[in-house]
Amino acid sequence: MPTAEAEPIVSERPQAAAAPAAPPPFVPKPPMITLAYIAAGVMISLTQGLGLSFISANTQQIAGSMGITTTEATWLMAAYLFPNASLTLLLFKVRAQYGLRNFAEVAIVVYVLVCLGHFWADSYESALVLRFFAGIAAAPMTSLGFLYILEPVPPARKMNVGLCTALTAMAMPMPVAGLISPALLDIGGHHALYVAEMGLAMISVGFVFVLPLQSPPRARVIHSLDIVSYVFLAVGLGCFAVIFTVGRIYWWTAADWIAWLFIGGIAASTVHAVIELNRDNHLIDIRWLTSREVLHLAGALMVSRLLFSEQSSGAINFLRNVGMVNEQMAGLYLAILAGGIVSGVVCAAVLKPGREPAIHAISLLLVALASYMDSQSTVLTRPDQMLISQFLVSFASGLFLPPALVVGMGAAMKRGPGYILSFIVVFLATQKVGAYLASAVYGTFIDWREKLHSAHLVSHLSSTDPQVAARLKQLVGAYGRLLTDSALQTSHGASTLARQVQQQAYALAYNDAFLLTSWLALLTLLCLLVHVAWRHREQFFPLRARPEITA
Repeated sequence: MPTAEAEPIVSERPQAAAAPAAPPPFVPKPPMITLAYIAAGVMISLTQGLGLSFISANTQQIAGSMGITTTEATWLMAAYLFPNASLTLLLFKVRAQYGLRNFAEVAIVVYVLVCLGHFWADSYESALVLRFFAGIAAAPMTSLGFLYILEPVPPARKMNVGLCTALTAMAMPMPVAGLISPALLDIGGHHALYVAEMGLAMISVGFVFVLPLQSPPRARVIHSLDIVSYVFLAVGLGCFAVIFTVGRIYWWTAADWIAWLFIGGIAASTVHAVIELNRDNHLIDIRWLTSREVLHLAGALMVSRLLFSEQSSGAINFLRNVGMVNEQMAGLYLAILAGGIVSGVVCAAVLKPGREPAIHAISLLLVALASYMDSQSTVLTRPDQMLISQFLVSFASGLFLPPALVVGMGAAMKRGPGYILSFIVVFLATQKVGAYLASAVYGTFIDWREKLHSAHLVSHLSSTDPQVAARLKQLVGAYGRLLTDSALQTSHGASTLARQVQQQAYALAYNDAFLLTSWLALLTLLCLLVHVAWRHREQFFPLRARPEITA
């Protein structure tokens, strides 16, 4: 087992911008060692991602196993996200100051200890506390997975092959959780999910201690004001993450605490911005974050999160609404997983500087096509009928993010290594908090449309209508063998008809959401084409040189 080597500490002048030291020169590794590092990165990414994906994919099953409501089970996700939404930002500096090797070993051991603690969680309250600490422990695992995949990749290929591989690994936990969780729940309920998470964490421990990461010289980059500033940022992003996770369940205007939490998030973020605008050694550069190019990038990333929510918040939830469970959606999860892997390979092969707009255009076109295909769904639609569309959405998602990350990282590097930290804030806000914002917006739109469609359908139902009367008689007759009281038969038949009407209304609402996604993707594509045409307007419309006037 290799031992950690002592890393020199480079002092930093107080007035210098906080930036990590330059990395050591790249040393090529043998093919088998390269594959081992990539496997380690994939395993670490799966480990940290499955912790949250197990809960999001099995909320009802976990609620039943723990004897709680689905609303209470959703709080397990909110507790996880509150610290996880922002902690990667501070850990970036911790890693630079205390050494990458030490950071990796401590992070993975802490994660294993938190996983181990779940076996003593015998109540909902203790599970809630442990999920909070799981969110803390999982934050460094995200960057570790990235670093292990990028470690053996030559510098010339880090921004295409390495980046695409890392992002593909980060997208794998959701479909993998859907594939393996039914068998785990059959074996031992929600405790089996913790056992699987613990087993993956132990494998990751072996990888981390056997395969060392190359560490740059350490630098003193953490200042006392960084901690104060980060606390306010963590509270702000954490409040928004909780609101977007549970706000729709309680409904946005029905609970006063949602408003107070929102106000607290705005106030904490404002204090953080005031601190950063009045110091020289920025934790993040607020002025750069509000520049035109960064706002443009953040807007593009946020729109992409909304579009790709068509899969996680749209298609999968639609199938669950019509009665499908994870066992019946195994083929769909395989299609989603295959789409992500294929897109990673394709993107790594074609991603080069200057091709980003073309790749984004293809991605948006595929999302528009897939969403339109899904907008033709009915209550009789089954997972097999959505395989192609969801493969296309997964493929498009894998195509979109790597070029956007390359553009953002390039913009940060032009300003200096210290601006990478500011870009991480943009990336975290759009990908973590933004993902739940997109899910909340998507779900709210579906709930709104369901109410409209339900009212419209009910207004056309009349007991004097022969078709309605025949349907109600059929439903009442189905309870004839179970109930002898005719009043109870009629009551149960009427409630069954009401549920079927609501199911139809939800199907129409999801179709509206799919169609809206398709139109939004086309609108985004149009904006992209206009933007590219404007940037290259001189090539399309060359200016004629004005003739010189001679005396």
